Amino acid sequence: MHVTINEHIRSVHFPPISEVKGWVALRPENGLELIDLCQAVPDYAPAPELTTHLASLLDDPLTSKYSPDEGLSEVRDALCAYYERKYAATVSPANLCLTIGASQAFWLAIVTLCQAGDEVVVQAPCYFDHAMALDILGIRSVFAPFDESAGGLPSPEVIESLITDKTRAILLVTPSNPTGAITPPPAVDRLFELAQRRRIALILDETYNEFIPGGARPHDLFSRPDWSDHFVQIASFGKTFALTGYRAGMLVASGQFIHHALKAQDTMAVCQPRITQHAVKFGVENLEEWVAGNRTMMSRRHDLFRAEFMVSGNPFHLASSGAFFAWVRHPWPELTGRHAARRLVDEAAILCLPGEVFGSGLEGYLRLAFGNIREEQIPEAVRRFREMAT
Repeated sequence: MHVTINEHIRSVHFPPISEVKGWVALRPENGLELIDLCQAVPDYAPAPELTTHLASLLDDPLTSKYSPDEGLSEVRDALCAYYERKYAATVSPANLCLTIGASQAFWLAIVTLCQAGDEVVVQAPCYFDHAMALDILGIRSVFAPFDESAGGLPSPEVIESLITDKTRAILLVTPSNPTGAITPPPAVDRLFELAQRRRIALILDETYNEFIPGGARPHDLFSRPDWSDHFVQIASFGKTFALTGYRAGMLVASGQFIHHALKAQDTMAVCQPRITQHAVKFGVENLEEWVAGNRTMMSRRHDLFRAEFMVSGNPFHLASSGAFFAWVRHPWPELTGRHAARRLVDEAAILCLPGEVFGSGLEGYLRLAFGNIREEQIPEAVRRFREMAT
């Protein structure tokens, strides 16, 4: 006799990165070294001074203990100072809850805002973990369609047309995962004002906020005196400091929102590990130049890839791109994204993600990530795309 699986989770697709990486062992041997454009993980190590600092903490018994659910006060104080520099923000420690990665911050936000049967307007293509979480919780994703002519940027008018009396939030990732598109600050302002007018939340996942070229400020919402009434931010330091395995996320919202989110935090995770909290504190206080250097390096990767990819004669079309991602239309209308991605790994030893995992109707696209590809590998990667038979 088998246990019964929740129907919501039964209907959700398997984690796409796990699925795609499973193809590698099955690919034909063709002498080509695998080029991994699948997962957005920095291929560089954390800053040496950061790892040295963390090593010095391991003998302290406190490092292995719980912290308060919301995080250590000294860490949240350091993050408030970072937000003042980054966003010209006035936030208090009461606005912050440190989490097990941005994914857990998203779950906290959603379970605090929504219940089964509610709706969230999601800009497509969307980060697949977000849609998977909403499906599992019985919350309906209402997708704002991808507009290739607009480079995937959201349309406030389209989004407003999708809002109903069941809508609890607008959800946007900027810079986008998967397209790389950066929503300009004026557009973010318009989305906030829409959320304010319709009395719902604007949720921004800003995992890649330190990879905006030039280190430009992502938006000015935190300078509004009423930002916390309708704005919820999902933050991450895993990509910023090359600490993805440390699971360094954060939820930023009103003090009242955080108060209620801590009820879920206590039952989900209790607290972010202390070692991760110390890593984040050290990073925001000491690694600004190191982060800027990596931002410049990732921008060079993107610029080189884009220049090579867009030379005429490439059967693949670059629909949108940014510092960490490219969103590409493949040349095989008869194939789904999964079949196209599988063909690429089998014939060209290129690993990437199929478009349909980022939303329905996106089978004609692929997501490429630049985290694992160094500059010297880019010409070879593009050559393999160009040589794929149409």
